Amino acid sequence: MENREAIERQCVNALRFLAVDAVERANSGHPGLPLGAAPVAHVLWSRFLRHDPRDPRWPDRDRFLLSAGHGSALLYALVHRHGYDLPLAELRAFRQWGSKAPGHPESHLTPGVEVTTGPLGQGIANAVGLAIAERHLAGVFNRPGHEIVNHRTFALAGDGDFMEGISYEACALAGHLRLGRLVVVYDSNDICLAGTTSLSTSEDAAARFAAAEWSVETVRDGNDLRAMEAALRSAVATDDRPHLLIVKTTIGYGAPTRQNTYSAHGSPLGKEEVAAAKRALGWPEAPEFFVPDDVRTRFAEIARAGADAHKEWQGRFDAYRSAQPELASEFDRRANGRLPSGWGRELPTFDADPKGLPTRKASETILQAAATALPELLGGSADLNPSTLTWLKGRGDFEHPGTRPADVQGAVGGPWDYTGRNLHFGVREHAMGAVANGLAAHGGILPYASTFLVFSDYLRPAIRVAALAGYRTIFVFTHDSIGVGEDGPTHQPIEQIASLRLIPNLLVLRPADANETVEAWRLAIERAGGPTVLALSRQALPTFDRTEVAAATGVRHGAYVLWESHPSPHLLLIASGSEVSLALDAARRLAADGVRTRVVSMPSWELFEQEAETYRTSVLPADVTARVSIEAGRTTGWERYVGPRGVAIGVDRFGSSAPGPEVFSHFGITVEAIVQRARGILKI
Repeated sequence: MENREAIERQCVNALRFLAVDAVERANSGHPGLPLGAAPVAHVLWSRFLRHDPRDPRWPDRDRFLLSAGHGSALLYALVHRHGYDLPLAELRAFRQWGSKAPGHPESHLTPGVEVTTGPLGQGIANAVGLAIAERHLAGVFNRPGHEIVNHRTFALAGDGDFMEGISYEACALAGHLRLGRLVVVYDSNDICLAGTTSLSTSEDAAARFAAAEWSVETVRDGNDLRAMEAALRSAVATDDRPHLLIVKTTIGYGAPTRQNTYSAHGSPLGKEEVAAAKRALGWPEAPEFFVPDDVRTRFAEIARAGADAHKEWQGRFDAYRSAQPELASEFDRRANGRLPSGWGRELPTFDADPKGLPTRKASETILQAAATALPELLGGSADLNPSTLTWLKGRGDFEHPGTRPADVQGAVGGPWDYTGRNLHFGVREHAMGAVANGLAAHGGILPYASTFLVFSDYLRPAIRVAALAGYRTIFVFTHDSIGVGEDGPTHQPIEQIASLRLIPNLLVLRPADANETVEAWRLAIERAGGPTVLALSRQALPTFDRTEVAAATGVRHGAYVLWESHPSPHLLLIASGSEVSLALDAARRLAADGVRTRVVSMPSWELFEQEAETYRTSVLPADVTARVSIEAGRTTGWERYVGPRGVAIGVDRFGSSAPGPEVFSHFGITVEAIVQRARGILKI
């Protein structure tokens, strides 16, 4: 027994110094967390985490994420030693160009990394999304005697994670939903980057989480392997609520002059301090990245146990396939991210209507059809369903199973349990975006999240991470312009569309009418390599007569010729969203006066830029220099399309509180103003 415990401690030290050596070689990184948190990480990975390094995408594996992503060197040491495809050469190249061991974990880059965690707090909210996905899929697919979804989500978070407001939002939601298969380990060392945590906080974390309906336990010694094992056993035995395990650790443990100081947090220890730490913990000073044979043997045992767990699950799944062939086939489809054959046939088309409807209202109709075709579609809004219209009617509410409280109002119909597909995030935009990313990262779910476009700023870190990681998350933002009207400048988005277009790998779509909205949703659903933003109007927009203008399938190209009075135009009117109908009316008025005018609907800059140059010049001929762009937001960026002779009509100041049409008029976004600006360019 003593020998066994000695080997376990050697495993801990191996993880510590693999991480420390990686940081030292890079001369960059965070050694403090690996030195302090390696013991609890080892206990968790060696005795509780069900995973198979030979198949990192095994659907029923336990998920582990490092919310305190600055401690990534510890995670890389874990995945390396447990047999994932992360060879030692990658640790030696920690934080260097081309390495699979970047400064913060990236799920699309490193095998064994479940979620891309960067900004503090994002990871813990991602973990809530992972746990929601597990409970939903278990409710949908498990049958008596056949439990094929039965895994847990483990997260390691630090003091900084819990200071970020997003953690309050996400953890309050997790407690309300009673996500009993979520275990968060709190690496509580009372140190932050700039000093002790007492400089900025004195809250009682245990009381905070208990108030949020979490089970809470504390281990006072972060090096007591037995105590941490007992605490984790208690955590995984708690299925009626999420569990917080507070582990009091020592940052930079073992480094004689740096441990328990903020200087251990975010900079290399230096060669002398590394050597002193190794001596203090009984570890050879050389060579770098040393791992004893008995430690290698122990890690191999852990990997074999994971493979055995996977094999046992595969046997159960084979039995499930025999008993429930249709469900098993559906499980396979969703686990592999494939869309059902012919799913798009369910989407509606809209008849021409000069009065039309808001694109948010068209989106509501589209969502209902998509929900029928796509059982994996799951999401909700930040307490805005009556405004964003992003409910799935009759599909139930995702809530803890049990008796519905008598005072609950606003339910959409359907089950009140974990099979429900409407997520009620509450007024928690920050958490909503990151939770949706967790759902996408888990697999088997196609998530969407919704709020007003102006509040997309609350979700920006999550949107950015989704784009970086390639998550298939759909962000539905309504009330997309000064058309919001009386709510005034605090609620009228001006810079948001321009800002979102700056994010690489984010597809931004601003459809012009109901049928463009159908195509926008189709693109968002089909997109596998990253997130999509749909920017939808509050006000009604005409539904174009597609016998008079081009088909809405042109949305796929990002921009297309909607209408023209002559195939060799003298004037281009380029618009997006709600302003396209204004451009069309202006073009017809100009054409009646003999001006050869083309209207280009441009719902997506990103898709248009991906098109071949021949297509782009066919839509925007280089020899037509008289151009006007119209968009009810910042004009920044439109210069690339209007050129030096053109004019960009937009809104380059904050809005004003008044009825929407009046606000548009004051900002010069009307048919008359467009005609006047066009005549000015043409000098007629």
